[in-house]
Amino acid sequence: MTLKNYIKYLVLVCLCYSGMILNALAQEKINLQAYSAAGIPDSLKENANSVVRYSMEYDIVNGPGNMTSKVHRIVTILNEKGDREAILALFYNRKYDSYSDVSMKIYNAEGGLIKKYHKSDMEDYSATHGADLVTDGRVLAVQHSVAAYPTTIEIEYEEDTKSFLDIGGWDIQGNQQSVQNSYYRISIDENAGFRYLNKNTTIKPTINTVGGKSDYNWEVSNLKAIKLEEGAEAWRVLPRLYFGVKNFSFFGIPGDFSSWKSFGNWLRVLDADVTSLTPEREAEIRKMTDTIKTDKGKAKFLYNYLQQSMRYVSIQLGIGGFKPFAATFVDQKKYGDCKALANYMSALLKAVNIPSYCAVINAEANKEPADPDFPFNSFNHEILCIPFKGDTTWLECTSNTMPFGKLGSFTENRRALLITEDGGKLVNTPRSTMQDNQFNGDVVLTINEDGSAKAKAKISATGGYREEYIEISAQKVDEQKEYYLNRFKIKQPSVFNLSTSPDTENPKVLNFELEYDKFVDIMAGDKQFYKPRVFDLMTFTIPVEENRKSDYYFEHPLQKTCTTTIILPAGFEIETLPVNQNLKFTYGNFEVNYVYDQAKNQVISTAKFNISNHVIPAAKYTELQVFLDNVYKAQNKKLVIRRKA
Repeated sequence: MTLKNYIKYLVLVCLCYSGMILNALAQEKINLQAYSAAGIPDSLKENANSVVRYSMEYDIVNGPGNMTSKVHRIVTILNEKGDREAILALFYNRKYDSYSDVSMKIYNAEGGLIKKYHKSDMEDYSATHGADLVTDGRVLAVQHSVAAYPTTIEIEYEEDTKSFLDIGGWDIQGNQQSVQNSYYRISIDENAGFRYLNKNTTIKPTINTVGGKSDYNWEVSNLKAIKLEEGAEAWRVLPRLYFGVKNFSFFGIPGDFSSWKSFGNWLRVLDADVTSLTPEREAEIRKMTDTIKTDKGKAKFLYNYLQQSMRYVSIQLGIGGFKPFAATFVDQKKYGDCKALANYMSALLKAVNIPSYCAVINAEANKEPADPDFPFNSFNHEILCIPFKGDTTWLECTSNTMPFGKLGSFTENRRALLITEDGGKLVNTPRSTMQDNQFNGDVVLTINEDGSAKAKAKISATGGYREEYIEISAQKVDEQKEYYLNRFKIKQPSVFNLSTSPDTENPKVLNFELEYDKFVDIMAGDKQFYKPRVFDLMTFTIPVEENRKSDYYFEHPLQKTCTTTIILPAGFEIETLPVNQNLKFTYGNFEVNYVYDQAKNQVISTAKFNISNHVIPAAKYTELQVFLDNVYKAQNKKLVIRRKA
């Protein structure tokens, strides 16, 4: 991964939300073996791409929004998959953050120093990602190109910050990373309301309180590498600590994070002066909707207006990570980020007396949900909730293609924090069903006697599949074709014509026209063997894991169907039809049937594949693995035709 791509990755992850110490760390005693790869026990090399040889992170919380942190970290990279450890990226805001004593040292396998980077060697970027981002966030970054393995990286820096919501957390180890010795220390006022939460670990701190200051110390050693199982989510597996305090100061604005209610109230007050349109504009909005009889009809009309009129642009200026631009600004400029567009949509609804609530959420498929019992800022996105009586409706305000009332895998099935007049309220977003995520194919395949063929395929997609194909439609046509050939496991055609419906339509429709010089798999005398479909409904299998520990995650539940009409060449008839099959497992099924219409000399294949729950418990993994293997085998049964005698 290049430095700039890594910076882009870090920016996307956090896009919408972004004396004493020296004496203590002077006492560090680093064993020289920490620099030599020979000092790594064999047990810590298994499944490891890198090894944390020594890590000390020390935070001194001087008061709300005021903290000094010192980091000293030594990591040995064992192979190219661990190269991310050779990147140092420090995010900051010029007004509130500063770094000092920054260095990155590089050691060879024997522990000999071969290179040293200073702060002056680092590039100072604006923390932007693409043309649609405006931000005053910055990043100091440097990347070392690893030439040989193992290589050891030593990083040191001190950070002073005057603004924070919470004091972050401790990622004890990454995927396929072992830990030799690692420590975390926090010094904080005993009355600051400090709290911590263990995730996937049971370690406890030693706590010492002297002179009103509490000192928390955690340490771990000899942690073997964890290799995430296929389809597992890191937040359910890797050990981490979350830290929180009662009072904070963010960009100079004080707040209370002791509860979800108090944090939501801070957000409500923060937004209070930007939530209304001008009286003249509100009158225009009412006139636009005065012929629509129901509130839901008005809301749908205004959502369509938002989608047609506004453009998503991420803007992170000042406290813009949380405070939206005013509804009047968005109305005039016709753009905004997730917060600004959700707030604007809420202002449109307010103009016609429909109440709604903005809601912050941790977005992306299968991301960790907010914990009801541990208030902590894990949010990176904002959506809108309309509490219609008996029919709560959610809106994704950054998309100009999402259907009204749909969220998709980006924000569905997790907790969101509603910003209400009574403060914050954690609520669940809707869970989609397999009927919401449909893939329906209709294929006509015409086979010629020389084994060549032509095919016409129409695919109609809703839900997650629709979102996927809309995203792909932004690419060049040749790139789209390559994507679909790989995605659907389509045999390489000699001719491939692709057309698609407009992105605003639901379902999204793909039309393929394919020509093959050779579609036949085997020709033996008067017999020809074919795979009886152009593409499969299920395109992958998963490995055997006898002692599965983690749940397996699909992106969403799904329902896929395909009807394939195979027109045989004149003078040929059926030798062998594939066997009809009906395969089942606890959370899904696959069914395929074949019928030969002798009068038309056609084979009709109908296939159905369903997954009813996108999270498969670890105890059911083997059942899923066997099921998918059997589906793969069923899809590869051959259709055999022969020349008539």
